Amino acid sequence: MKHSIRYLSEWELDGKILLAFPHKDTDWAEILPEAIEQYCTMVKSFVMNEEELMIIGPDTEWIKEQLDGIDYSNIEFIVVPTNDTWTRDYGPITVVRHDRIRTLDFGFNGWGLKFAADKDNLVNLNLELSRRTPVGMYRNCREFILEGGSIETDGEGALLTTSKCLLSPNRNGGGTKHEIGERLSRELGVDHILWLDYGALMGDDTDSHIDTLCRMAPGNTILFTGCKNVDDPQFEELLHMRAQLSMFKNAEGNPYNLIELPMPDAVYDDEGNRLPATYANYLVTKKALYMPTYAQPDNDRLACNTVRIAFPDHNIVPVDCRTLIKQHGSLHCSTMMVPF
Repeated sequence: MKHSIRYLSEWELDGKILLAFPHKDTDWAEILPEAIEQYCTMVKSFVMNEEELMIIGPDTEWIKEQLDGIDYSNIEFIVVPTNDTWTRDYGPITVVRHDRIRTLDFGFNGWGLKFAADKDNLVNLNLELSRRTPVGMYRNCREFILEGGSIETDGEGALLTTSKCLLSPNRNGGGTKHEIGERLSRELGVDHILWLDYGALMGDDTDSHIDTLCRMAPGNTILFTGCKNVDDPQFEELLHMRAQLSMFKNAEGNPYNLIELPMPDAVYDDEGNRLPATYANYLVTKKALYMPTYAQPDNDRLACNTVRIAFPDHNIVPVDCRTLIKQHGSLHCSTMMVPF
């Protein structure tokens, strides 16, 4: 590595899972009881695997009441105002600089000014001001818009992202690949950026976040969302994505090992609009890999067995995410690892 900074891969991060609990002032308001049940399901899965959690929200005593019956001895509750629950995109991004952990607080503007984000944009700063972040760990990068779900790394200097998202004019003024790449290199220490120009899921309002499409894994591996149904409107776009992935090389000039994840059967909202259900939106921790499932036994089982190829030593834990997808997100979107 030629940088003093290293952006840590998800599978090597150690710490707590950051969750923002749904409440009446989030977009979950219309189905709040269902959303609470969804988050209780996730919390139970994490607690059963001895994960440590940090749960934020404007009323932590109320959150504890909703978790009645769940052992929360490994959960830290912190009062922090939030607009919504997608901590992946506004939570801190972890790097190591000169052997010291740093948490970077990038700006968050509601996925390119699509949704209110005034409170979510201040979550990391509020954690710092409340002294939850260890002294010297926090770094203010808030003038640059960057969502955690838009970037993937192998922890060895490579970064995988999509041009549609990072070059969006509503994020950083439509900066060029060179300009955005220079900033990513400076802040994250990455020196090998892979720009994916294809891949979009119907119903996705993040402008093609990489964590809905492709994920990096140990052993020079990329898992990606495939589509075998030629009648699926997404078939051609995902086929182009697969072709581009096959052309990618690592820093040493070697091609990546590609593993194709299945495509869930189409999931629709009450108005008949397709939702961006994907198995790529899993969470990896030191203890387990949590796979979003959609009550599709064959597809769900295949997805779990597929990720086991890349993470053979991890416990694969299926988590029903049928409610999360109603707000166009899934398991990875709703979680972020924090090293404190």
